[in-house]
Amino acid sequence: MKIRLSFLDRYLTLWIFAAMILGIVLGSIVPGISQFIDGMSIGSTNIPIAIGLIIMMYPPLAKVKYQALPEIFKDKTSITISLILNWIIGPILMSGLAMMFLSDKPEYMIGLILIGLARCIAMVIVWNDLAGGNREYGALLVAFNSIFQLLTYSSYAWFFISIVPEWFGLHAALIDIPFSDIAYSVLIYLGIPFALGYASHVILPKIKGEQWYTRTYLPLISPWTLYALLFTIIIMFSVKGESIITLPGEVGIIAIPLIIYFVIMFVLSFIICKACSIDYDKNAAISFTATGNNFELAIAVSIALFGIHSPQAFVGVIGPLIEVPALIFLVRVAHMLKNKMYST
Repeated sequence: MKIRLSFLDRYLTLWIFAAMILGIVLGSIVPGISQFIDGMSIGSTNIPIAIGLIIMMYPPLAKVKYQALPEIFKDKTSITISLILNWIIGPILMSGLAMMFLSDKPEYMIGLILIGLARCIAMVIVWNDLAGGNREYGALLVAFNSIFQLLTYSSYAWFFISIVPEWFGLHAALIDIPFSDIAYSVLIYLGIPFALGYASHVILPKIKGEQWYTRTYLPLISPWTLYALLFTIIIMFSVKGESIITLPGEVGIIAIPLIIYFVIMFVLSFIICKACSIDYDKNAAISFTATGNNFELAIAVSIALFGIHSPQAFVGVIGPLIEVPALIFLVRVAHMLKNKMYST
């Protein structure tokens, strides 16, 4: 059976552009919108945005098959490779590219680093399916990354944005963010939807049945991630004001290291898995999991730490704009590599 992108996923880049434009239009024609949005805050937390971000994170975490997680540890070679790619190579590669290309724009650099630390837990299932990867193994990797991310993201973010830049002499780019602030934002924007997702996975099937949960409830909530993402983008761009005229150039600056990251990460992952004699279906699952990123979490943490107006949050929004066409291209690359490297 040929697997295709859903209508919403197929035109995600278009929807993001449309949300940007709508936000710009609203910011231009609605007087005082920035002050109105800022007024709906408690401390540093903007309530509508916080609700939107939590809703954005909930559907992928409700889809995770937590009870199947022990199965992933049976294949020690594959899980070891996935761990190294996701939690060592990926963050280091993205951080290196961010410092290489954006050291003169430290806010963008930090935004890109936060993306590199957030491992993919949502769209990877789509790319894996399109590439003919092992869906069950891909789902297990998503489950593992979800839990590992909850436990480690705070420490990773503090280390890579407060310590690592200084090692490379980027003192002007150094941002001293207290670990407690990062932990708090992760607890809110990953911990709450994680708890809701896990509770949904455990409780709802017992009440309504497994078939209802997988065939009715999950398809119902799946679009919520996109709707909440677009809502966040509209709000963010409605308060951008005069900086909008520089938008095309800024998107290009951010896109270059992202595209390089996607290509290097995927090809490297695929070659490593092939060298370790991992079958194509698992190779595809591991490679796309390592290549994709959890932009929702990066946006949430950026807004929590730096604010809705921040360049760091802007980088998070640009991320999926670049990722969708890049990963669609890499699906084609996966099929090409399969024919060349796995032909019998």
